[in-house]
Amino acid sequence: RALFITIQYHIIEINAMLSFSKIFIVLSLPMLAFCFAPPPHSTRVAVATLPSLRMSTTTEEEVAVDVNPRKEGLALQLDDGTRKSHSIAQNSAFVKGFFKGLSNRDSYSKLLTSLYFVYVAMEEAFDATTEERVKQMDGNKELRRVDSARKDMEYFYGEGWEEKIKPSGATQRYVARIQEVARDNPKLLIGHQYTRYLGDLFGGQMMGGMATKSLGLSDGKGIDFYKFNDIDDSTDFITKWYTKLNALDLTDEEKAAIVDEANLIFALNIEILEELEGSAFKAVLKFVFKSFKEKVGL
Repeated sequence: RALFITIQYHIIEINAMLSFSKIFIVLSLPMLAFCFAPPPHSTRVAVATLPSLRMSTTTEEEVAVDVNPRKEGLALQLDDGTRKSHSIAQNSAFVKGFFKGLSNRDSYSKLLTSLYFVYVAMEEAFDATTEERVKQMDGNKELRRVDSARKDMEYFYGEGWEEKIKPSGATQRYVARIQEVARDNPKLLIGHQYTRYLGDLFGGQMMGGMATKSLGLSDGKGIDFYKFNDIDDSTDFITKWYTKLNALDLTDEEKAAIVDEANLIFALNIEILEELEGSAFKAVLKFVFKSFKEKVGL
């Protein structure tokens, strides 16, 4: 009977993980993430003043309401526009690809390698651009990932890692798109900032933890990419970032183009994940089994 109960527990855990995997993409890309991520702190804004009812004084009471920056402006357009555009097939492909990246150390290191090349291209573009609106959104250097990714490259590839890695075909296409946008229409880089930085910030802790557990990483090694040590409160940080995003001076056409770019980035990320080798299902089972062992103290 004890064995039967244990098997039942495993089945429940696996079903829960499979269900969870369907929404796990929300922790990797903000185009879906921000529907489920912790909502940003509201900004209190004075909207009206009411005179006191007492005739003997002219004191006014300030009335404040909570304004969520996710519910207006470009922030809302990006969250809503990207979420609605993705098919079930695309979402499933993303989930499957991500768990393939957790199936073994080789696949995981290849995923990090692709992200390294993507972020090098992004951050070089941010440094070189003269587009003021991109620079405004790049003011938070805490989001920069290249230095952290370098630590992971050294961990997985050892000394001289720069000579041992090269971008995959999908990664080259992703990098080429970043360079094209930076050259021809740099304001679209805002879509890249939104998609990659915010997704990694929201999902980093969980993804780093899953990689550690699934792959047996120790001492916090191999997950520096997913650590944002300079950001104490991610919810507060993201609220301020959204507020700044909404304040950008952009036309309706420019905002629509940025949303389109964010959707393209989602497709480019799927291409990278589809290149990875490994079994997504085995990765899920491995994670569930190790979680189960921790729970029962094995």
